[in-house]
Amino acid sequence: MMTRRRWIADEWNETTAALTGEQAAHLIRVLRAEPGMEFDMVAGGRLFRAVLTECANDIARFELLQEMEADGALPITLLLSVFKFDRMEWAIEKATELGVERIVPVVASRTEKHLALASAKRVERWRRIAREAAQQSRRSDVPAIEDAQPLKTALKREQAGAKLLLSESEESVMLSAALREESTREGRALQMAFGPEGGWTQQEASLFEAESWKSVSLGPRILRAETAAIAATAIAGAFYNEAAH
Repeated sequence: MMTRRRWIADEWNETTAALTGEQAAHLIRVLRAEPGMEFDMVAGGRLFRAVLTECANDIARFELLQEMEADGALPITLLLSVFKFDRMEWAIEKATELGVERIVPVVASRTEKHLALASAKRVERWRRIAREAAQQSRRSDVPAIEDAQPLKTALKREQAGAKLLLSESEESVMLSAALREESTREGRALQMAFGPEGGWTQQEASLFEAESWKSVSLGPRILRAETAAIAATAIAGAFYNEAAH
């Protein structure tokens, strides 16, 4: 049996869903879909088997036939200091594919000025990239991409579980060891923070310390921020998947 193509609804209620704009145009004009064809449809974080009932004027309407079991997001939040936009987009795409729940773009003291100024205008593009990556990787949800914000604002988030700061310090414990330790504690949620080129300032390091973040390391090599973010997410994801089985 061929795998049904999966879409993320732009509009929905309890019994119907619709694609609009670019998604509908692609379905109708490129894929040449016709009424009666079945697809997987993600609507409000729920997964359904759906049948196309109408397609015209850049809107495609579906009847939701049956709700199906869906894998939820990993309870991982990434605090990504804003870095060069092509690399930022790559990191958001891959983190979405790996299943993170939330990404918080952080404007750090050492974020390049032009990137900091332009980051607010990039958020919608980042959300679109996350949406497309979620669809491509057959997720049943889309990670939340928050507005770019100062570190102090990002650290005020109330979230149970581990708070791990990726660090180049030789005194940091290995990420895998920290995850093993935290997995025995109440609350499985995880936040991980990744600094800008040049690292966090001493003042920013003090903010993390005041909020009880633990410094962890991926080893002796110096990694780009996007490499560290995806490597750490993959390692954490493996811990969650192992615990689930």
